[in-house]
Parts: sequence; structure tokens; C-alpha cells
Amino acid sequence: QVQLVESGGGLVQAGGSLRLSCAASGSFSSINIMAWHRQAPGKQRELVATITRGGSTYYSDSVKGRFTISRDNAKMTVYLQMNTLKPEDTAVYYCATVLDRLYWGQGTQVTVSS
Repeated sequence: QVQLVESGGGLVQAGGSLRLSCAASGSFSSINIMAWHRQAPGKQRELVATITRGGSTYYSDSVKGRFTISRDNAKMTVYLQMNTLKPEDTAVYYCATVLDRLYWGQGTQVTVSS
């Protein structure tokens, strides 16, 4: 069992930065891949970035070079540093992982104004 709680969302102007956090509880040490997804109004949820236990990362083309995913296993927390934000980054951001099943957090709203 894993519980995921996101925080750090908010309203920011274009070009600004935000750092999202995903605090996990439960069997965090058993988790390999952690991921951030996002869902904009009227659009499907999309994968933004992933990180493995060993630190290997993946980024979608839309955020590559602007977002950085990181992981602190001691704090059981995954971060998403978002720089040079654009209005099209506006979405609800979700933390997710797979253990015995897919787990999602409740999401945190990110709004980027132009």
C-alpha cells in the first residue's frame, strides 16, 4: 500500500517557477518508478516525467529542458522543479506510482498566467 500527497501548486506568471512535492507513505522503499502526470481542462492526462529508484529520468518533449524530476528516498518524496513555465503548462499535476497496482495522488493545481 502506498499513499501519495502532492503539494506546491499555485498561480504563477509565465516565465516563473514552481516546485511540486509528492510525499509518499507506505512501502516507498519497494517502489521503483515514480511519475508526474498532468491533466489540462478538456484534455487527456499525460505523462510529464519519471524517475527510477536509481535516479534514471525521462521527460516528455513538452517539458524537456524546463522541468527536473528528483527523488529523496530518505524523505520518501519526489519533486518536480518547473522552470520557465508557460500558459500551456496549466493543469492539475498528479504524482503516481505502480506497486501491486497503480496509485495516484489527489493532484495539485498549477496555473500559469500570460
